[in-house]
This record gives sequence, C-alpha cells and structure tokens, in this order.
Amino acid sequence: MKSSYVETAVGIFVLIGIICVGYLTIRLGKMEWIGDNYYSVYARFQTISGLKTGTQVEMAGVEIGKVDSVSLDPKRQVALVEMKIQKGLVLTDDVIASIKTSGLIGDKYISLYPGGSDIILKPGDMITETESAVDLEELISKYVFGGIEK
Repeated sequence: MKSSYVETAVGIFVLIGIICVGYLTIRLGKMEWIGDNYYSVYARFQTISGLKTGTQVEMAGVEIGKVDSVSLDPKRQVALVEMKIQKGLVLTDDVIASIKTSGLIGDKYISLYPGGSDIILKPGDMITETESAVDLEELISKYVFGGIEK
C-alpha cells in the first residue's frame, strides 16, 4: 500500500514538472496562444538583404510587431514580407515601411512611419510605400570599381 502511494506522488510530481517545462517553453519562446493579439499586413520590397523572420517591426523606436514570413512574389519578382502588428494599433494606407540597420553588426529591422490619411489598413492589406535596405556591399563595390559619378 505504501509503495503505490509513493509511486502516485512521484507520478503527480513528474506531471507537474512536465506542465511547468511546457509553460516556460511557450513563454520564453514567445509563442502565441490561440487567438493572438496581432493582425497581419504585407509589404513588397525590391530587396530585403539580411531581413529574417522574427525580426522586430518598430514605430517611433517602439517595437509594435514582428516579421512573420518572407517570400518571393513570383509575379512581380520582389520580396513579400508579412508583418504581425499589435491589435489596437491603427495603420493608415499611406504608412511608409522602411528596412533599417541597427548597430555595427548590421541587424535589420522594419521601421514604420505613420501617415496622415483617414483610410485605415485592415488585416491582410498591403503597405504600398516601402523603402528597401541599403546594400552597403554594392555601394562599396561601385565606389572601388569607379561606378559612382562625381
């Protein structure tokens, strides 16, 4: 009788431990539960060199979302970026999405500049005004090989 009590107590303790590890994995991994607090908007860029999924999306220096997916638009042959933006944050149809570099290492992120329009973007809409990332390697090679006009 005593061994079954000990085995039951150990089993309950192990089950609680597994539940705690699962909870911490979800919280520390920043995974979203069902019905997350984000909505998707899209943007097309000529080049996104160095931009990855999970990269932050900022407005006025404050993180407001993240890059959810990066793909190639086969019709236009440009990069298509899906961004998850916090619900409750209103973006207008003339918002500008720009790829910026942070720090010396060159990590990329998307910065959104608000517009003044009264037309609000709905989930799944496209941001039409974009600025692609500056390709530093291309600029240096143009300068070294004489491709820049004075």
